[in-house]
Amino acid sequence: MAFNVVGLFDNPRDAEGAARALRDAGFDNISFVGNNANNNYATGDSEAAEGAGAGATGGAVLGGLAGLLVGLGALVIPGIGPVVAAGTLATALGSTAVGAGIGAAAGGLVGALVGAGIPEEDAHVYAEGVRRGGSVLSVQVDSQDEANRVAQIMSDYNVVDIDRRGQEYRQSGWSRFDDTAGPYDASTTTHGSNVAATPARNIDQAGEMRVPVVEEEVRVGKRAVEGGGVRVVHRVEETPVNEQVTLRDEKVTVDRRPVDRELSSGEVDAAFRDGDVVEVRERAEEAVVDKQARVVEEVVIRKDAQERTENVQDTARRTDVEVEKLQGTTRTSGYTETGTTQTNGYRDTGTTSTMVATNEDEGAIERGVSKAENAVERGTGLDLDRDGDVGVRDPRNNI
Repeated sequence: MAFNVVGLFDNPRDAEGAARALRDAGFDNISFVGNNANNNYATGDSEAAEGAGAGATGGAVLGGLAGLLVGLGALVIPGIGPVVAAGTLATALGSTAVGAGIGAAAGGLVGALVGAGIPEEDAHVYAEGVRRGGSVLSVQVDSQDEANRVAQIMSDYNVVDIDRRGQEYRQSGWSRFDDTAGPYDASTTTHGSNVAATPARNIDQAGEMRVPVVEEEVRVGKRAVEGGGVRVVHRVEETPVNEQVTLRDEKVTVDRRPVDRELSSGEVDAAFRDGDVVEVRERAEEAVVDKQARVVEEVVIRKDAQERTENVQDTARRTDVEVEKLQGTTRTSGYTETGTTQTNGYRDTGTTSTMVATNEDEGAIERGVSKAENAVERGTGLDLDRDGDVGVRDPRNNI
């Protein structure tokens, strides 16, 4: 029975590292599709790709994967853009030869993944992951043990949890991969996250805009996983048995002997009686085998269960909101926390500072200096004390 193990990788280095580790472990039936909008799989000095027909792709030279995956080629997938592909996925997409750039792929990535045995719902998530800059590795193996080994190797290289990624996509309003959407644009993607950056929004008129602070909640559950065990097979074996038994055989012998004697009076009548028959039979004994089944041993199969406590470690992500003041003559004030979420990281990027009004009196000297300074400000129009108010006295000196 064949198994297909498929993994999505956000980072091109993780995808290439996983492919190399799989080849080193003896797995050679590897398919690969990697987004190449950023030219992640092209280097100018790759010796492995010098003979790969690089000129056919407009001068780009396929890099580290060229010498690793057989049949690696460059193509364009509708809704995704430029990719490199190898293996059966490349065949399904219409790739022909190494470095042979072609136009649009003959079939969509979702169809190729479904053809490889991936459920359609998951295939849409994989395709969207490639559109956002990711890479897909698919390995075909012959047994469950080999499939487990492939999955472990992929997990060592930061393979994406496809169920969680699908939930994240759908929470943001995504429903399915759209092959009519625009190709992947690296300039609209946050570095390292492969998630399109949200454009800046302005409040043009009076109103409010809410910026959510999102925090992941880690839920730890459990599921049954089939492990080892025992298999008891009942077989019948025949064992030769040799026993000795004494048997008795009878044999009848007839002899004729010459005799010369007279019959007595009592023997005469018996001797001449007609119809008398004397019958003597031979008997013999034969061996008789009788079998009786007896229980001589029992094999008892028992399953014991015990509970254990396992420490589960994971990471929970949390977004934060950083508020920055923009340079200008308008003063922004009133940072107010209206919820229980504590938001920190206010950073002032301007050269001015915001004064805080208190009822503390600095004294008569300060009041006199403030009056004189304010008079000069009113006469010249200059903000000498840089408090944002020309000609207005320092609140602390107004008592």
